[in-house]
Amino acid sequence: MRAVLCRALGDAADLTVADVDPPPLGDGSVRIQVRAAGLNFADTLLVAGTYQVKPPLPFSPGLELAGEVLECAPGVTRCRPGDRVMAVVDYGAFAEQAVVPESQVYVLPDGMDLVAAAAVPVAYGTSHLGLKLKAGLKPGETLLVHGAAGGVGLTAVEVGKHLGATVIATAGGADKLKVPAEYGADHLIDYRAEDIRERVLAITDGRGVDVVYDPVGGSAFDASLRCTVPGGRILIVGFASGTVPQIPANILLVKNITAIGYYWGLHRRIAPDLMAESFGELLAWCADGTIKPHVSHVFPLDDVVAAFDTLRGRKSTGKVVLTP
Repeated sequence: MRAVLCRALGDAADLTVADVDPPPLGDGSVRIQVRAAGLNFADTLLVAGTYQVKPPLPFSPGLELAGEVLECAPGVTRCRPGDRVMAVVDYGAFAEQAVVPESQVYVLPDGMDLVAAAAVPVAYGTSHLGLKLKAGLKPGETLLVHGAAGGVGLTAVEVGKHLGATVIATAGGADKLKVPAEYGADHLIDYRAEDIRERVLAITDGRGVDVVYDPVGGSAFDASLRCTVPGGRILIVGFASGTVPQIPANILLVKNITAIGYYWGLHRRIAPDLMAESFGELLAWCADGTIKPHVSHVFPLDDVVAAFDTLRGRKSTGKVVLTP
């Protein structure tokens, strides 16, 4: 089979596509013909060697995929050959085939597009579990979403609206802000031209926001601390800005703010029941049209370097997807 290979940690420009042996079918696992695989910011960290997971070299990146089941190990009951599925993996989705533990495979609703399905697991999974089950977002609350035109940020806008929140979305530039506006954001902030704290306080009549969803870090996090209501929650999702904020604990104390560290992928091991509950609701939302994954760029496997450049250069909105 053909697969993207990372032979040395560092620059994604060194990724290649090569013929490799298909992975063996292990106990309790499912072999999937990959039709689409989502590209995430975490993949850039994986290739650079700075992600939480560090696979042995060489390896294929890719954390999420959609396709058809080719075969199942004895005893697998969650799916069967021919089923259309999406799946989450530690790595290896950027290939023509993937072998996935049964527990990480989810049968898709009838008729769901496979490119759209490949955009669901990481981004929507992160936002749904994070906002509903970790941050406890309630109807009527105000949610501030940073990086709202990106992969996870846009899903946070969509999920937050469906959970009944008023959503304030930040992004860089008027063109980027058009996307969260289309997905239901109530208020928009261009962080390149506007002061986030001042605009949030103006929008909320000086009150501030109840919950912050922050995949950006850096100055966005600093602004969030100063426009979150007493007793509010900040969900720390990632550091796309490249700057990890150093949190002044005195502000957390004085304002009774809860800063929630949130690595979604770890929940597959520490809280698999929560993960299954989250995906069950998400797929029901996919089936009834409540959520509509936004994919701005689709690349063939051979153009993997261009796909990484598009993501890293912030030229995309929503998701970038590879199609083996």
